[in-house]
Amino acid sequence: MGKLPPLMRSAPLPICFLKPPPSSSPHPPSSPAPETSNPQFPSHKRHPKHKNSTKKFGVGKISTPPATSPPSFFLSPALSDAIAVVDSISGGSSHFSDFHSLLQSFCNVGASPADSLSLLHHLSLRFPSFFPSRSTYHILLVHSCLQPSIGDISPILNSLELMSSSGFSPDSSSVDLAVRALCSASREDDAAQLLLRSPSLRPDPFTYNFLVGRLAKTRSLSTVYSFIDELRTATNILPDRITYTIIIDSVCRSRNLREATRLLGVLKHSGIKPDCYLYNNIMKAYCLQDQSGEVMVVYNKMKEEGIEPDLVTYNTLVHGLSKAGMVDQAKKFLNVMANSGYFPDIATYTSLISGMCRKGDSLGALRLLGEMEEKGCIPNEFTYNALLMGLCKVGSLDKGLELYRVMTDGGMKLENPTYATFIRTLCRANKIGTAYEVFDYVRESKSLSDDAAYLALENSLKRFKGFQA
Repeated sequence: MGKLPPLMRSAPLPICFLKPPPSSSPHPPSSPAPETSNPQFPSHKRHPKHKNSTKKFGVGKISTPPATSPPSFFLSPALSDAIAVVDSISGGSSHFSDFHSLLQSFCNVGASPADSLSLLHHLSLRFPSFFPSRSTYHILLVHSCLQPSIGDISPILNSLELMSSSGFSPDSSSVDLAVRALCSASREDDAAQLLLRSPSLRPDPFTYNFLVGRLAKTRSLSTVYSFIDELRTATNILPDRITYTIIIDSVCRSRNLREATRLLGVLKHSGIKPDCYLYNNIMKAYCLQDQSGEVMVVYNKMKEEGIEPDLVTYNTLVHGLSKAGMVDQAKKFLNVMANSGYFPDIATYTSLISGMCRKGDSLGALRLLGEMEEKGCIPNEFTYNALLMGLCKVGSLDKGLELYRVMTDGGMKLENPTYATFIRTLCRANKIGTAYEVFDYVRESKSLSDDAAYLALENSLKRFKGFQA
């Protein structure tokens, strides 16, 4: 990507400014993230405590059967056909050893749990060398969980009872397999009922938090609270920091900030100290609700409790303040960041540039872009989109065109709001030919769909009184 020509950074802006409409605010850059990817809140390196957060939530704990399917021995779920296939294997040769693949294959063709169990009995009789193991019964357990019989967990309880009577009492891996299999079949309520009705099945923290996370995504908040309370009563399993983090994440996504704040109080009352990650999510939620000024309240609360902010905290804070029009206050945090060992990155600068452009200070935004490049922080297309929109809104079309050339040279895409603003500004300036060039570039670069690109151009041309169709 090319750098912005120095002449653009120092050239004076027009005296007359156009007030930017509140609905057309550019977005800061995004980076891939864990929980969700939101272009308004880029993900950076998390606090050290959360480097392995995926594992903490139980997502990284692999207990489920491998994704690769075993060889297919059966074409029909009929038990009689399956027995015939087993009897035909080398006349019952004692050298055959792929018993688990046989059983799994029969389950995969749609056999009922009862027929699968019958086949297991037949295998034991046909092959004296076959001794079922815990893995054998896990195949039957998972199969019973994957049935579409929502609300009926009796086949699962039967599988677990069979394990116990065979000398393989269900352990934490058995519980984890059952819960994850039920959730994969969209039977989250049955997974919760399985744990509540069988107090001897004690999930480990990974399984427990995995189920809480699934319930939080697919069920009401009251259902989640009810499950946590009932399980606490039945088994004395208590929620931990990860449990509260999952729930607070969920209520923040639903923009229920009052509940998120209440949960922070519950967390502290339980003797669990909130961490930086929790506060970051609440700050982001305030920004999403256009209550950006509230991020300072959350930040001050963090400091009062002795929780050290991280890079995500500062970037969210700068974004929130910039979005709320408090750009000068946001700039002060650049020094605070540096003193704390964090240096401004693309997200920091883009948020500031967006805020300055919204306030009509495009000249200051250009200078900040130059400072950004001098410090070795290379702007991306989100940065340029924010600046191009700002230049157009204050009527600085010449500098906007220069910036657009830099973007096209770098192969950067135009965002929909930026494109619409740019096209409208070009048409007002009677630069119809250039507007068509931009239209062609947007289509060729696949910045927008053809329909969206054409609609914005058509609307701009209609507003231009001198244009004749």
